[in-house]
Amino acid sequence: MQTTLKELPESRVEVQAEVPAEDVRRAANRTARAMARELRLPGFRKGKAPPALVIQRMGFGAVLSEAIRDALPEWYEAALLDAGVTPIGDPEIDMVSTPEEEGEPLAFKFEVAVRPVAKLGEYKGLEVGKEEKEVDEEVIDTEVERIREGFARLEPVEREAKEGDSVLIDFEGFVDGQAFQGGKADDYLLALGSGSLIDDFEDQLVGAKPGDDVEVEVTFPDEYQEPKLAGEDAVFKVKVKEVREKILPELDDDFASDASEFDTLEELRGDIREKVGKALNSRSEEDFRIAAVDAAVDAATVEVPDEIVTARAGERWERMERQLAQQGMDPNIFLQMQGKTRDELIEETKPDAERELKREAVVTAVAVAEGLEASEEEMVEALAHTAEHERTSPEKLLARLRENGRDRVIAEDLVAQKAIELIADSAKTIPKEEADDRKEKAEAAEKILAPEGEEKPAGKLWTPGDE
Repeated sequence: MQTTLKELPESRVEVQAEVPAEDVRRAANRTARAMARELRLPGFRKGKAPPALVIQRMGFGAVLSEAIRDALPEWYEAALLDAGVTPIGDPEIDMVSTPEEEGEPLAFKFEVAVRPVAKLGEYKGLEVGKEEKEVDEEVIDTEVERIREGFARLEPVEREAKEGDSVLIDFEGFVDGQAFQGGKADDYLLALGSGSLIDDFEDQLVGAKPGDDVEVEVTFPDEYQEPKLAGEDAVFKVKVKEVREKILPELDDDFASDASEFDTLEELRGDIREKVGKALNSRSEEDFRIAAVDAAVDAATVEVPDEIVTARAGERWERMERQLAQQGMDPNIFLQMQGKTRDELIEETKPDAERELKREAVVTAVAVAEGLEASEEEMVEALAHTAEHERTSPEKLLARLRENGRDRVIAEDLVAQKAIELIADSAKTIPKEEADDRKEKAEAAEKILAPEGEEKPAGKLWTPGDE
């Protein structure tokens, strides 16, 4: 595929793309084979007619029209890779020319928003606040209790159940007097207060004794995963077979020895303290890196059109939709729980989306200014984990990515990390409180001094290959 790139105002580009005749032929044949599955042509069983005959019968134009609809997303991705463009939001695609007959190329063009360019200010030697976090003893206590809970034992007791106990129960649920599928269980061990069953179910078992029969009345939530039960009132007939009390081990050296490789409780607490300290330090370092990049952003000039901010905010929501789906939650139910519409949530995230775009623009500009590159060895190393998962070598995986131009994504990530490290490593550390105080004063001064409605000039758009 051949592409030409043209910069447009407002951080947009136009890409002209020509699809080779051979690629057009393959797409048409692929569509013709799909059409053949629904055609009966004389002399051929259904689905067995050759593509050439299907094209002859249906007409090249009709087959090509369907082929374009099927292949255009693939051609669009190929054009992005060839032009070295990372899009933001959806493109506006137009056909430039379509073949009149087989053996001719196809041309299309599209406009799409891209990351704006940053006009860099200072990005080395910036004074950046860093918070020194100390390990809170309460965090250690909480972790010790978590371990202790894991070594708890349950002992049957002859008394009323209370929160924190577990009950061994048989139960069966009924809606309008009829038992429903999935509403029955025997020898079910339920921890009271765990929230593992429907709201109010566990509360109605507090006070029950071994041998009691209890009728538990509940209402299924409107968003319940089984639509037939959603919003319905139900009655569960419950037989309490046992009440079991949770017995925690004593907090002593014997517990530490049983629960860990340490001989004493103090040694166990010391190990937890060290691990928590490392985690806090790691978080502090990451916060410092982000703050250093933000300081470089504040020193730079980056104009981000609202259209691009909205598009990025939309992309962030789409990522969240996929994450929710992977967790088994309907995104629409999530929106209902938040009491917001999709558009309202996108509007709320626009400030974060704008900051994200500015960070990317500055990091990219620093990489270009410093001439940063990713070496072959670094790319191979970066692919090691993925290659192991795919049961191949990093070298072979890189070669495969290189065939379709996707190695550029790996290289860009590595270069971005180098730019971030450069900014952070050169930064001068100051107390976070001092940095926050300076920022507040600077923002206050800017509000006082900035003329109302004054606009800063937009920077030149950066695209791959610019110097």
